Amino acid sequence: MAEPFDRAALADFLAGAIEGFHGLRSVEKFAGGQSNPTFKLVAASGSYVLRRKPAGTLLKSAHAIEREYQVMKALAATDVPVPRMLLLCEDESVIGTAFFVMDYLEGRIFWDPALPDLSSEDRAAVYDGMNAALAALHRVDVVSVGLSAFGRPGDYFARQLSRWTDQYRASETGVLSAMDRLIAWLADNLPPDDGRVSLVHGDYRIDNMIFDKNAPRLLALLDWELSTLGHPFADLAYQCMQWRLPNQGRMRGLAGVDRAAIGLPSEAQYVARYCERMGLAGIPNWTFYLAFSFFRLAAILQGVKKRALDGNASNPEAGLKMGEAVPVLAQMAILLIDEGTSP
Repeated sequence: MAEPFDRAALADFLAGAIEGFHGLRSVEKFAGGQSNPTFKLVAASGSYVLRRKPAGTLLKSAHAIEREYQVMKALAATDVPVPRMLLLCEDESVIGTAFFVMDYLEGRIFWDPALPDLSSEDRAAVYDGMNAALAALHRVDVVSVGLSAFGRPGDYFARQLSRWTDQYRASETGVLSAMDRLIAWLADNLPPDDGRVSLVHGDYRIDNMIFDKNAPRLLALLDWELSTLGHPFADLAYQCMQWRLPNQGRMRGLAGVDRAAIGLPSEAQYVARYCERMGLAGIPNWTFYLAFSFFRLAAILQGVKKRALDGNASNPEAGLKMGEAVPVLAQMAILLIDEGTSP
């Protein structure tokens, strides 16, 4: 384990805090994930997942596992698939940081969005399931599920641009002219606020989902750290970066893949299906939303790189590798801006 903690203390605490929990046998750190370290707990009473904040000095508002717990707990009674939340512990004396525990779901995580091991029919079903879940998320009545105070409605992109610019500057390790130009372009091209407000996931991509082991059925959306009340088009554009990223390396996309030949929708088809589900005629300002998505992902990965350099990353070697994508993402956004696009 990269970040060991007192298992006996954890076992004692969970036995008194989670009904039926007993006999902690093992704690295994999941290999994926750069933000909040996540562990599989195997006990006599079953299997669980523990997600904690990383050790060390953290950027302001980052690693908000309390918000992750809150939003997944609230979504339990909706059509949005989430794991069952069991416990939030904000007492850092137990394992050194705040953490939460949720059900362990046996299923599949797809790391390659081209889904090479599935049939064309199953590929299409996986993508339609992601599309349906995204629309379901954006239709959630935040008042009825108790999330009306989960964020500030309105001016989402202006606030997010300010937040992630600050985060990027705080973790900057060198001058990147493409990022500087991108930040300036986004500030100059902010679309007027159209009044749309919904719950947003914030990191909506295929490898943050668990699918049934034997069917193309979405079981749960994971990694809600960046969720808030925001603009629904942010989630849609963020996922649609996948169509433009290369199908290689750690952040695989669909660029260069013959999508029609293997049963996957085009970006335009995916967006059109979402619009159909949401009752929309189309998505204006698509270039801005995509460029913003590339910027925000680059800012996130710059933070991962900085934590790796500072020795606070969940997986330092992987963190440094992911940091190599920052200039690539920034340049892709610049090309997008220069060429323009539409869904």
